Amino acid sequence: MSTPPSSIFIEHVMPAVDDGRYPAKGVVGTPCVVTADIFRDGHGVLGAEILWREASLDDFQRAPMALADNDRWVGRFPLDQNTRYVFTLEAWTDHYGSWLYDFAKKVRAGGATEGELALDLLEGVKLIEAASERATGVAQKRLESLLESLGREATARRALVLTSDQELRGLIAAAAARPDLVRREPVLELTADRARALYSTWYELFPRSQAPVPGRHGTLREAEHRLPELRDLGFDVVYLPPIHPLGTAFKKGKNNSLTPAPDDPGSPWAIGGPAGGHAAVEPKLGTIEDFDHFVATANRLGLDVALDFAIQASPDHPWVKKHPQWFRHRPDGTIKYAENPPKKYQDVYPIHFENSDWKALWEALHDVLAFWIAHGVTVFRVDNPHTKPLPFWHWVIDRIHEDHPEVIFLSEAFTRPKMMKALAKVGFTQSYTYFTWRNTAEELTEYLTELTSPEMLACYRPNFFANTPDILPEILQTGGRPAFRQRLILAATLSPSYGIYSGYELCENEAVPGTEEYFNSEKYELKYRDFDAPGNIKPLIARVNEIRRAHPALQRLDGVRFYETDNPNLLLYRKASADGKDQLIIAVNLDPHHPHHGTAFVPLEDLGFAEGASFEVEDLLTGATWIWSDRNYIRLDPEIESAHILRVGKRIKNHLLKETGTVA
Repeated sequence: MSTPPSSIFIEHVMPAVDDGRYPAKGVVGTPCVVTADIFRDGHGVLGAEILWREASLDDFQRAPMALADNDRWVGRFPLDQNTRYVFTLEAWTDHYGSWLYDFAKKVRAGGATEGELALDLLEGVKLIEAASERATGVAQKRLESLLESLGREATARRALVLTSDQELRGLIAAAAARPDLVRREPVLELTADRARALYSTWYELFPRSQAPVPGRHGTLREAEHRLPELRDLGFDVVYLPPIHPLGTAFKKGKNNSLTPAPDDPGSPWAIGGPAGGHAAVEPKLGTIEDFDHFVATANRLGLDVALDFAIQASPDHPWVKKHPQWFRHRPDGTIKYAENPPKKYQDVYPIHFENSDWKALWEALHDVLAFWIAHGVTVFRVDNPHTKPLPFWHWVIDRIHEDHPEVIFLSEAFTRPKMMKALAKVGFTQSYTYFTWRNTAEELTEYLTELTSPEMLACYRPNFFANTPDILPEILQTGGRPAFRQRLILAATLSPSYGIYSGYELCENEAVPGTEEYFNSEKYELKYRDFDAPGNIKPLIARVNEIRRAHPALQRLDGVRFYETDNPNLLLYRKASADGKDQLIIAVNLDPHHPHHGTAFVPLEDLGFAEGASFEVEDLLTGATWIWSDRNYIRLDPEIESAHILRVGKRIKNHLLKETGTVA
């Protein structure tokens, strides 16, 4: 007998990227939480399950879903492997559950005759009999026993108790027919990345600036000596700009000058020279064996090494002669150099992707990544990926992940929002953001609300770099040490991944007037630093990173909620772990020039406290403790402390509150 089409709808499944066009993102060790709108006509009770498996396997496993609210269902399945998963949903009408709902309602309402209730009970018995016929083993015996018990019961209320047993309901549901079952097609995909893809703490350094004496070109072996310090400061990713041989044609001098001095090193992004191209090490830095030693030391200290992947070449790159078709030529036959008006990069040739030899180009770029992966690189910071084709990124990242799912790709794309999001969709693990230019409470609240929307969480993982060699934002130029402290705390507590560029700990803030460019930029010269110089903020960096490691609330992007204050210069927000056991309240003075005070309004129910409750908070930066309630006085002087990072403690009993009073 044929059955009519199912009346059940499955809509708005998350996580999903463009309705399944691209894989969503997850993290090993953190369950994938799946939500969907599931509904049908009428009042029938529904059942739903997640079907999931590793993409390389054949058989689906099943995980239950439950109705959360207003036709929104939720379930979860584990992500145990650093691999690709596929999943989908099935939903059906739970005919026994529907009968039981109506029967219970009728019994409890009263007014029905015993005869009417007996007839209603018979409907349920028929459903149990059908399930018993399909069941096997112990389940079948239990259902047969239930039927015998129902045959001996004379009252509807006693029958209701028997038929409502949760274990028996589960047995019936497992064996019941599902004639209107519907499956969501096609299946959805999800990439489970290793934990560092979500939670990471980056430090960018130029190896050539790590010599122990001023004026000398540093080596990888000398740069290696800084690794224990970075570990102790709480970083877990050390990011190196290009370490490849450099060209000499049109070499840049200090401050991007076209007239370099003989000892000027040139820009690391002018890749390629007589010693090789993208798969070689600049001789002044050392050898590939020195690089291997650097990576081994970093890994032993718990650090990943991130390498810059810049798809461009100096005029001296071997590719220029061997593959001239990979570059764009002007009508006079010369190769067009890179420009970003008013900036000119005469020492760099962009790669021309739209050439007839594009397949060989793609393979060559893949081989560059594979070369460095073979030498221990597990993270790539990709330079300006938005200027290269999205199909290339989709292809090369997928291909790398086939053999090396542990590799992380960070997109350095400060461009239009849709392109930034598209890069994340096609495979980039993390992404730079607009955080650098978000300064006010309104701007930060709006931006984090956007980043934590379900659509963004499914694909986009932000990395809040507070500065870069290319970007010295105005607030750091003008705000002094308080601004550096403020932006560090914001970056480190709002995003699970953040980074700083070398010199941040010294509060370096001299810019080319009217720009965000560093004056005497390290991109064009060697930079000797005394990292223990007076005024450094290394103790704060170490403490903030220690707090991040100790608190799961700061290791996830969602779980942030912004609270109200009566002073727009005070930003107040909560971060909570997935299980809600770890809760922090962060208050930041956004004005680096002046002290500010005001009232912090805390919705107690959000923290799990009853109305009128008081609770203890501990400032993890200073160790100070206070008693808070729903209205709390705060004052932050940026010259003393730019922020509070408050651990939410236990509820304070009333008699204790009377003895201690409320401390502001």
